[in-house]
Amino acid sequence: MNRRAWLSPGLLLAAPVLFFAAFFLAPLAVVALASITSATGSSDGASVTLTAQQYLRVLADQYHWDVILTTFRLAFFTTIVCVILGYPLAWYLVRVVRWQAWRRFCVILLVVPLFTSNIVRAFGWMVLLGRNGLVNQALVGMGAADRPVRFIGTELGILIGMVYVLLPFVVLAVGNALARVDPACEHASADLGASPAATFLHITWPLTLPGVVSGAIIVFTLAVSAYVTPALLSGGRISVLSMLIFQQYSSVFDFHYGGALSMVLLVFTLILVALANRAATLPGAAR
Repeated sequence: MNRRAWLSPGLLLAAPVLFFAAFFLAPLAVVALASITSATGSSDGASVTLTAQQYLRVLADQYHWDVILTTFRLAFFTTIVCVILGYPLAWYLVRVVRWQAWRRFCVILLVVPLFTSNIVRAFGWMVLLGRNGLVNQALVGMGAADRPVRFIGTELGILIGMVYVLLPFVVLAVGNALARVDPACEHASADLGASPAATFLHITWPLTLPGVVSGAIIVFTLAVSAYVTPALLSGGRISVLSMLIFQQYSSVFDFHYGGALSMVLLVFTLILVALANRAATLPGAAR
């Protein structure tokens, strides 16, 4: 009986563990191995040697550092804007809306775009943000701009497209955290004389911080590895790491250099996510 109780969880975990190993760990190992090796040809055939040349090529070049900074700067500001816009929207859906049918309709409007290809949505933003697009027509028509503003080929244009794509993840994460906060805690705070701002800062915000952090991490990791939106909205003027990696694997076929770029992106992302998660769990971080 005890043996069966031990085998049942093992059998349940076997399939997902094998799937994870086959489709994540194995490809990751191949990429990591390619990044520290180089193939050299000789009269006796090709040989593979261990080398750090590809990492030196990436980390010792100012161009690569500019691309790295651009990549993480766009991901950082995308995350910040998504949290700033997503928290009030989640508050509206959870705390303000009382009519269940309207809440469901809003959630559907929020989720349905996720089923649309990023390519289609990026082309839509290219039309909207173009020189003669709806956004520029509105800005010129309202007198907010004397001439059409250039969005395509700028970090601002990429930021707008990325926020549109990733905003639902923050809203869903924060909304789930807000739904779990007992309103009685906020009512008790108000009964004890706390102002609405103090109640939010000392009660609601700390209790919803895990949802904010999880949503921010999801958005940051997706933004830092995004390819379609930056590639289309950059207009060929701005490069991010995902674009360089795709170029090496699909056009140049330099798997060693592409592997080094991939590992640099992965390591930097993991470090920043770990630091953010650590900062959010420090005593007093939620105060």
